[in-house]
Amino acid sequence: MAISQMVGASVKRREDPRLVTGTGSYVDDIAQTAVVHMHVIRSSEAHARILGIETARAKEADGVIAIFTGKDLKPEFGAPLPVTVCFVPDKKYPNHYPVAIDKVHYVGEPVAIVLASSRAAAEDAGERIDIKYEPLPAVTDIEKAIEKGAPILHEELGSNLSYDTKFAAGDIEAAFKEADITIKQRLVQQRLIPIAIEPRGVLADYKTFANKLTVWSSTQIPHFVKVWLAVILGIPESNVRVVAPEVGGGFGSKIRVYPEEILTALASRKLGRPVKWIEDRSENTKATHHGRDQIWDVEIAAKKDGTVLGLRPTQWLNLGGYCSQFGTFQVLGMLVAQGAYKMKAFDGRAVGVFTNTTPTDAYRGAGRPEATYLIERVMDLVARETGIDPVEVRRKNFVRVEDQPFTTLLGLTYDSGDYTITLDKALEMVDYKALRREQAEKRKQGKYIGIGLSTYIEICGLGPAGATQAAVGVSLWGMSVVNVHFTGKATVIIGSSPHGQGHETTYAQVASDVLGIPVEDIDVQHGDTAIGPMGMDTYGSRSTALDGNAVHISSMKVQEKARKIAAHLLEAAEGDVVYENGKAFVKGTPSKGVTIQEIAVAAFQTSRLPKGMEGGLEATTFFDPTNFVWPFGAHIAVVEVDAETGATKILRYVAVDDVGNRINPMVVDGQLHGGIAQGIGQALFEEAVYDESGQLRTGSLVDYLIPTASDVPSYELAATVTPSPVNPLGTKGVGEAGTIASTPAVMNAIVDALEPFGVKDIDMPATPQKLWALMHRNGGTKR
Repeated sequence: MAISQMVGASVKRREDPRLVTGTGSYVDDIAQTAVVHMHVIRSSEAHARILGIETARAKEADGVIAIFTGKDLKPEFGAPLPVTVCFVPDKKYPNHYPVAIDKVHYVGEPVAIVLASSRAAAEDAGERIDIKYEPLPAVTDIEKAIEKGAPILHEELGSNLSYDTKFAAGDIEAAFKEADITIKQRLVQQRLIPIAIEPRGVLADYKTFANKLTVWSSTQIPHFVKVWLAVILGIPESNVRVVAPEVGGGFGSKIRVYPEEILTALASRKLGRPVKWIEDRSENTKATHHGRDQIWDVEIAAKKDGTVLGLRPTQWLNLGGYCSQFGTFQVLGMLVAQGAYKMKAFDGRAVGVFTNTTPTDAYRGAGRPEATYLIERVMDLVARETGIDPVEVRRKNFVRVEDQPFTTLLGLTYDSGDYTITLDKALEMVDYKALRREQAEKRKQGKYIGIGLSTYIEICGLGPAGATQAAVGVSLWGMSVVNVHFTGKATVIIGSSPHGQGHETTYAQVASDVLGIPVEDIDVQHGDTAIGPMGMDTYGSRSTALDGNAVHISSMKVQEKARKIAAHLLEAAEGDVVYENGKAFVKGTPSKGVTIQEIAVAAFQTSRLPKGMEGGLEATTFFDPTNFVWPFGAHIAVVEVDAETGATKILRYVAVDDVGNRINPMVVDGQLHGGIAQGIGQALFEEAVYDESGQLRTGSLVDYLIPTASDVPSYELAATVTPSPVNPLGTKGVGEAGTIASTPAVMNAIVDALEPFGVKDIDMPATPQKLWALMHRNGGTKR
């Protein structure tokens, strides 16, 4: 598709004025009369049996309306919380109810709810609840959890092992026999706490006599929440409405159907009044699901010329206390661990383990950051072992452009991509050869500069329904409705629900380009199941590849109907009428035609329509592409590690990304900015730490550090454009690219900086204390 008019233009985001002026409406801003406030009583124990919950004193407290424990509520749960297939259909997992019944499995698990006239009253009453626990030994470490004699979280499963699954192709034994060198390395993906700008919140309003439920939730997945509220609470789906207002960021942390969504709805039904729950930051750190927390053990087979022959990785996943709804989606990392490279064999194993920690689930990138970290560290490890420059090792192993579309060992097919062009452009921008000379000179001065590469690829556009049904248990597709009104203005309804991505701007651009209606006259609606009852929501950088293209297709359908109406109005043959820039006219006479606004009026005056044509200008599309989309790029980080303090400073950050055709380059760059910062956070700062008893020791933003403006450099961004062949807009995805690429780039740079000290790998986060100790472990002696 040609990039023209609005598609490809850096239109300012229409969402921003309300967001930056504080006039956006979040869950806590929604006014309801007679609202009841819910406070969740959470377990203080990591692993314990509940012997009793004494609520009498709390019920006497001022403002208290009701208190419910797990035993009170269990008869009303029609089903446990959902768990999807997500690559591991045969995993073992327990039933997980929104509130604990007899036993708790992590600190922060709900054990009771207090309903009161104010939040303060509910919290004060909660202090009066006496819970008697029988503490049990806890285990938080993956390897200790599967040792013989380890405390078992769910006795009915017989062990803490949920799954042990193989992903293999090619002759791995032959690859290792052929190898000149073999390398073993453990790579740590530390546990991360998603820190959205706004924590979660829910407001539920159940109307007793109508048996209708409305829920406002800060969720990424209003359509999934609607279905599961209906299933768990036994309310007809048509009677359930879920609204996602301003969400305040998600990064995957708002992708689950959470216990609080069920509990507020249930409480509203029992009380016959609206019930609100707003998470505070302390709850957020221990009750909103965590991300990553994996160990990857990898064996590498390679030739001395840098050719990678095969990988044998094991992915150890800490599931936390329960198997989350999309938790095993992180196993996707095994499927895409081949990265941008060719090899002969792959022998992977994914092992999921329960521990007494907060459950983990899909966190920004989910599986792809882990896979990219693995393969990009592998490339540097091979470079180090062979003495070949990391750039050349990557070039030697790249999938070539002439190999595209390329099918990986595990059967995924890359849609398009030339990985050398982004790398070449990034090297040129950073002046790689000069940078290496500067590095050598600085080392002579006792300054430690590091240069780190990440030549990533990413699977996006989670949508081919057949593939996703088989892999994750849900048929995923894109959805849109485009409706041109009597006035000539238009409404676009989409099935995804943004939480900061700019859908309202970019999808208006898409429809404007096709229909020729000014972008400001196109309203984009989303996140309300009463307006758009069907949708597959937002995650995995899927929205534009699916819903954005659905908007394009619906707009094309509307344009075609408009052209037929115009032919009738112009008394011309349909084949002689063309449609351009919001106007239909007979070929060769553009001055004589009718505008989309005039056509819209006729569309609602059925006597002016061709015989047999229905009135209105509206089209609906369910878009199911033939494949996933595969963005790619090259990121280069340049860092300096202070020899005296161990502190890392990022001197430069260069990124060249290819996300296919870009609808709004400014929005694309903005998403890259945020993603890169998030990846830098994992590399340098962030780590959720539990002690052996299962207490979270990093439960505040004093202990859990995130990057600030002073920690990130001014990025140098560039782009190449390789349109995807699997959708009409030629778009790919960008929401997670920055996060996926930046963490390995920064870590490769830090390891490169400390090469003089013999350092070959560093566990994240690369804190100053850790780096200082590595530099001084031999008294500061360099190799």
